[in-house]
Amino acid sequence: MFNAFANDNEVLNIQGDALTVSNGTTRITLNGTLELTRDQRGLQAALALRQALDHVVATLQAQPDLPARIDDEPDAKPGVIDNPFN
Repeated sequence: MFNAFANDNEVLNIQGDALTVSNGTTRITLNGTLELTRDQRGLQAALALRQALDHVVATLQAQPDLPARIDDEPDAKPGVIDNPFN
């Protein structure tokens, strides 16, 4: 089971690696493209996504001191690299 906000290293893959749900202690990140087809495979993917999101929502709702917004980390200063096409 996906334990939302429990750690910074758990990743749930849905339909292989079509969609990844990456855990974090301050945020959950969804990456990819998931096609929910009208078949058994689509149903299984939809149920896996629903289970993960239901756990995220339940975890958030259970936190009595949930802040309005977390403090975001500052953006890293952009580096300069040489253009390899010049």
